[in-house]
Amino acid sequence: MSRPLVIPFFISHQGCPHRCVFCNQHAITGQSPGPTPDGEQLGAEIFAALARPRRAGRGEVQVAFYGGSFTCLPEARQRELLGSVQPFLAEGTVDEIRLSTRPDYINAGIVDFLKRFGVGTVELGIQSMSDQVLRASGRGHTVADSVRAIECVRAGGLKVGVQLMVGLPGDRPGLLFKGAEELAGMRPNLARIYPAVVLKGSGLERRYRVGEYQPMSLARAVAASGRIKEIFDAYGVRVVRLGLQATDTLRDDIVAGPYHPAFGELVLSRNLYCKVRPALEAVKGSGRFELRVAAADQSVLRGLANRNLKRLADRGLLTDVDLVFEDQRERGTLEVVAV
Repeated sequence: MSRPLVIPFFISHQGCPHRCVFCNQHAITGQSPGPTPDGEQLGAEIFAALARPRRAGRGEVQVAFYGGSFTCLPEARQRELLGSVQPFLAEGTVDEIRLSTRPDYINAGIVDFLKRFGVGTVELGIQSMSDQVLRASGRGHTVADSVRAIECVRAGGLKVGVQLMVGLPGDRPGLLFKGAEELAGMRPNLARIYPAVVLKGSGLERRYRVGEYQPMSLARAVAASGRIKEIFDAYGVRVVRLGLQATDTLRDDIVAGPYHPAFGELVLSRNLYCKVRPALEAVKGSGRFELRVAAADQSVLRGLANRNLKRLADRGLLTDVDLVFEDQRERGTLEVVAV
């Protein structure tokens, strides 16, 4: 599947009636707290983005509104933003609009409104499937709200995305993985997995400073995110992002927590290692073999600083094994073949 060209616009904190303890949208998006462009300016930016050279084979074009809670905005503001995209939808240079919002600000009427304006995907900030964790994080919505929102978006004929966080206050592995299983079982179209980090100006920073909150280590966050991705994979749910998007300012705004600019690569590397190791153990010492993986997974297989290959070699699992990287193989899959 070709990756879409996404033209992003950030409405950091706009519309959101709550300030969750983990949140500082300006730090996450790398955008200053200035005003979002008006409809005319937004249209000009879309036109400029479409005029830039595109890579061959690029998929559909999407205009995306990230940050904040889109459906919490005044309806006039929603109409202004969505209206600026309409000429591009009409001429076919933009295929759909996607946006993110809160689960408790979705109903059938809102979905119908969004659909009329060409919205194709609604991403819901679920964050946790535990009411206990949601309360501790100041989310202001419940698990029941999330379930209703997913069902409502799907019933309205739109694609639904979900966002889940790892390491929130009061969370623990049992709750986290059980919630991920429940969420994946509702089969959203896509998912994003984010580790909770302590950002300057967030409620978590105050709790962290007084010893009321301890973020996950990077290793634990990678392992937990990897397990959640495995759960989503098993249900056929496409995980489109692992970890926070690196920006010029994000690193300076992180006080503590499991941030890494290549967090997603670390998770994929962990998951592929967990597949490769038992596959090679099963044939160890029984002849010569090829380990076949996708060419696109070469760096993932090797791991950061070749860590995966070193671990496999230390276990004697690369003896009599040739690595073969196949262009046509699906990412995340492997095959061990006798030669």
